[in-house]
Amino acid sequence: MNPRLAGIAGPFQGVAFVLPEGEVSIGRESSNQLSVADAALSRRHCLLIGKNGQFTIRDLESQNGTYVNGIPVAEQRLDHGDQICIGNSLLAFLLEGSEVRPQTSPVLFTETAGYENFAVLLHPEKDLAAAPRSVIESPLESSRLARDLNTLMKVAIGIGGIRNLESLQWQLMGLVFDVVPAERGAVLLFDHPEGPSSAVAWDRVRGPGHAVEVSQTIVRRVTHDGRGLVVSDVSGNKAIREIGTVCELGVCSLLCVPLLDSGKVAGVIYLDTRKPAERFDEDHLQVMTAVAGMASLALENVRRWERLQQENEDLRAEINLEHNMVGSGPRMQAVFDFIRRVAPTESNVLILGESGTGKELVARAIHRKSPRAARPFGAINCAAITETLLESELFGHEKGAFTGANVQKKGRMEAAEGGTIFLDEVGELAPSLQAKLLRVLQEREFERVGGTRPIKLDVRVIAATNVNLSDSVKAGTFRRDLFYRLNVVALTMPPLRERREDIPQLAGYFITKASRKCNTRSKPLSAEAGALLASYDWPGNVRELENAIERALVLGSSTTILPEDLPESLLEAGLPVATGATNFHIAIKNFKRQIILQALQQAHGGYIEAANALGLHPNSLLRLMRTLDLKTAVKGGVPPQEAE
Repeated sequence: MNPRLAGIAGPFQGVAFVLPEGEVSIGRESSNQLSVADAALSRRHCLLIGKNGQFTIRDLESQNGTYVNGIPVAEQRLDHGDQICIGNSLLAFLLEGSEVRPQTSPVLFTETAGYENFAVLLHPEKDLAAAPRSVIESPLESSRLARDLNTLMKVAIGIGGIRNLESLQWQLMGLVFDVVPAERGAVLLFDHPEGPSSAVAWDRVRGPGHAVEVSQTIVRRVTHDGRGLVVSDVSGNKAIREIGTVCELGVCSLLCVPLLDSGKVAGVIYLDTRKPAERFDEDHLQVMTAVAGMASLALENVRRWERLQQENEDLRAEINLEHNMVGSGPRMQAVFDFIRRVAPTESNVLILGESGTGKELVARAIHRKSPRAARPFGAINCAAITETLLESELFGHEKGAFTGANVQKKGRMEAAEGGTIFLDEVGELAPSLQAKLLRVLQEREFERVGGTRPIKLDVRVIAATNVNLSDSVKAGTFRRDLFYRLNVVALTMPPLRERREDIPQLAGYFITKASRKCNTRSKPLSAEAGALLASYDWPGNVRELENAIERALVLGSSTTILPEDLPESLLEAGLPVATGATNFHIAIKNFKRQIILQALQQAHGGYIEAANALGLHPNSLLRLMRTLDLKTAVKGGVPPQEAE
């Protein structure tokens, strides 16, 4: 037996901590054995105490409380599989090496009856804090009001700083049992009208793993009207009795309130009990409506936080990838004209061209100039991720879809809702993923991995590839119908060797960029180096040119970029000009060899002395010697620090 804590969600997610005998403190301060910078944690939040193989958790009067299986505790003995919710984190207590999965009760919808003629009174929202003192008619009511206000303050403190959706649901689930004497409860969140996208439920009587039966008719009514509902006596309510399953389950009282996000119903809190002595009343509804209002604000904050995180990642990606496309020649002018004409439309775009020609730059430019510019831009390289991971990365997965899928995850497609998705190297997609992509393009819907319901999607697709998709279609490796769907509007990016007139402008741009990036002094190209750049074929295109300029700027020791500062591949290629000129440059090369050999002989093989005699920097001489294959002429060989 190896007792341990495993982080499931929140700041502690992914943490695996083996629990020793004795005390383990958890909190925000670094002096704790388990600590994390989480504002929702107290400095010393709780203790885990191990003695004779038994473990107990003790709350240290923390501000936001300690929850075990959704119930706030002062001290509680832990059993295998118990879920501990502290601050923004959800952890599991494990005795065996089993898979870490939250053991919340599953949600089971009990019926799908219509609700049009559902004759249950929906009570309007009331502001508990604004209730006039004149309505308080007895000390008992005054005591209950004080208790309810104290509970609301506790709820506000408990969920106000949470930044994780699942942690918010768990904290909320634990807090509502302090408000209403319920036996079962569920917090359901909706991204789509077809059903809950996320659910946390708890059965306080039977414990985790037992399904919490939720009346879909009640949920639909509350979702439709956007107001809370309470039924104090199910058996005495004719409309409720018509929902057969509610009566069959022996529910005596139930309550349901909506959670709002930007004015729209984003979820519900559902509670019920089978104890006749503990019936819910209008005061419970009033308090739960206030709780739902606070939870709705917390929900908006969490989702806004998630959006900001995603936008931050997108912005970082854009900073790392320079958007500006440089070039004034006719080939690039044609590219700019294509972007201007295509960007305002909704057509799918296929960008063809060799690697390094700037296909992603074009995709981002199209997005920035389109009506979707304010929405996300998602990019994914289909060749850089294995097939199994790529499906989850593109389309997301449901919780429990596979080993390690501890939480529901949205894919890149869904994250780009309303915006643009860029699929680089789309020709590398596996056949199964080609079929799912075709469904997105045809039906504008998809299913997450492990999901059973279609999710509607509004996204523009821009694809790119450096292979000939027509040949792939003929070879049977790429679907013909998908090719036609993608190839609505196509652009072939010109390789750098076909727009040599842009090389000087590109070189100047990359010199400025590299000097800022590497914190080095900018320097101009020498005429000889510029001639080499203009004559080279650039199989790696613009990306190779950028790397060559950065290398020359970092390694060069003179005030200008010289030919010997450039990569050897450029020097070996030489100047592809006429035969007479070629013979001339061969003669110049041989003459350089003779001069360097003579200087080395006079310096007895010492390259530093030879460099001084020639008026060169030692590093420049070494690069010339490598280019001219004279490395063995140095006494002792090329120094290791100078070897490539």
